[in-house]
Amino acid sequence: MKHAVTFSTRLCLGLSLLIFCGCANQPEKSQATDKNTHSPTQQNPPQQSRSATPDLRPLVSVGGYKAASVSGDYAGYQAVNRFIDFMVQKHGFDRDYLTGLFSKAKRKQWTLDYLAKSDRSLKAQPSKGSWSRYRAKFLDPRHINSGVSFWHKHQHALQRASRQYGVPAEYILGIMAVETTFGSYVGSHRVIDALTTLAFDYRRRGEYFRGELENFLVMARSEHIDPAKPIGSFAGAMGLGQFMPSSFLEWAVDFNGDGHRDLWDPVDSIGSVANYFAQHGWQPGQPVVSSVRGKPAAASNLEPGLDHLYSLKSLTDSGLSLNTNCHCDAPLRLLWLRHNSNDEYRIGYPNFYVITRYNQSTHYAMAVHELAQAIKNAYHNAKRG
Repeated sequence: MKHAVTFSTRLCLGLSLLIFCGCANQPEKSQATDKNTHSPTQQNPPQQSRSATPDLRPLVSVGGYKAASVSGDYAGYQAVNRFIDFMVQKHGFDRDYLTGLFSKAKRKQWTLDYLAKSDRSLKAQPSKGSWSRYRAKFLDPRHINSGVSFWHKHQHALQRASRQYGVPAEYILGIMAVETTFGSYVGSHRVIDALTTLAFDYRRRGEYFRGELENFLVMARSEHIDPAKPIGSFAGAMGLGQFMPSSFLEWAVDFNGDGHRDLWDPVDSIGSVANYFAQHGWQPGQPVVSSVRGKPAAASNLEPGLDHLYSLKSLTDSGLSLNTNCHCDAPLRLLWLRHNSNDEYRIGYPNFYVITRYNQSTHYAMAVHELAQAIKNAYHNAKRG
């Protein structure tokens, strides 16, 4: 999955682009990641959910890699040698296999330059028009029409995922639309190159990416795939939903029943995104976002953002009321959206916060929400037509 780095599981600044989980592929989605970096973003992760049938095949690494020492771009990296020692001792990998594999890994200087530039940028308040610009990247006919086509093609898998996990089909589609436009762009970097580069040459987040590299190698062995083959984002996020390897191990599911978890397969991706939402607390039948009534000045006196929680009473006492019949006592969040000509405030419910576990960004979650609604409306209009 980030999700993510969905891109998310978790970075917010600098890598606040792609890691979860989630929106992990494209640099222009920079405000959206650190997913699922897909990986999808997350704190205090819930218990993992795996495929119901355990894989009893022996743990055999795939690929004819073998070398006595690391050559190539990572020759002489003592940190790589220590990592190999760690993988041999903890997970029982063959040492010559890993030295052969890392001899094939390529150092991605472009990635390091891009992230260095991103890290130098300061976290700032949203600028005027920032939501309008971000929204325009996703709320367009290409994303919506692709969503309708994908829904028609995979309607049975989407129905089954909604029944099993309680997540509406349109929100599963919203994630895939923002992350990869339903697989039309899942990245162009070998995952082994991306993760090796970030694990050993990206000082600020090296520890995090060494953990993801560990998880990726465990994932490749358990799924019986050659670790040099998977292609993903420049941060190592994978598949239609852009899961990071840690998210894959915890929340990816074999939804098509073929004995493999494959995030490049649409059906497995559908089930995995739905499972991710369910495991992070999605509440079936509950709202996601609502508009507010009241004077804008009332909202401007409150702190917006994902880190500030409000009760319904505190919002109404401030002069705001919700355009919904929900009488919830769950914590609410005030969302600040800056259009070109005006500022808009919305209320985010717990389900909105679940979307941000994929990618810790208000803009990202709002894009997923609005795309979900637009795809649903277009899909039902097409059926009626």
